Amino acid sequence: MSDKVPRPGEQHPEQWRRDLNPDAMAGANLGRSGPHPEEDARTAYDHKDLHRALNRFRDDELKQIPVLPAGARLEQGATYIDLAGEKPREFTATGDMEAERGRCLVLKSAVDSTLWNRLIGVENPERTGAPR
Repeated sequence: MSDKVPRPGEQHPEQWRRDLNPDAMAGANLGRSGPHPEEDARTAYDHKDLHRALNRFRDDELKQIPVLPAGARLEQGATYIDLAGEKPREFTATGDMEAERGRCLVLKSAVDSTLWNRLIGVENPERTGAPR
């Protein structure tokens, strides 16, 4: 028995691969791996428009909200919010998504839960029944 682990689509003999597995790499996320862009991203404090729009937040709070740079790849299955939207809403990213220019995307896991609740409009999570 061979110790070699086949890559997707290589488990079939060469002459039948196309017929048996025509989309071998479908759904594979082959984006760059490495440091998370939110770790050294500019914050809401650094974005003039966000600083104005989020005027109910103190400066020290705005500095705790990292905004992904344009072109940053989103994590598949992770929750984000676009603060550039008229009414920001949470969304779950798919593997083919990246931060587009003009959007102000924030990764939920990069923000304190209290700040996150305020970003999505939940001021008192105990009263509304929202999870902490």
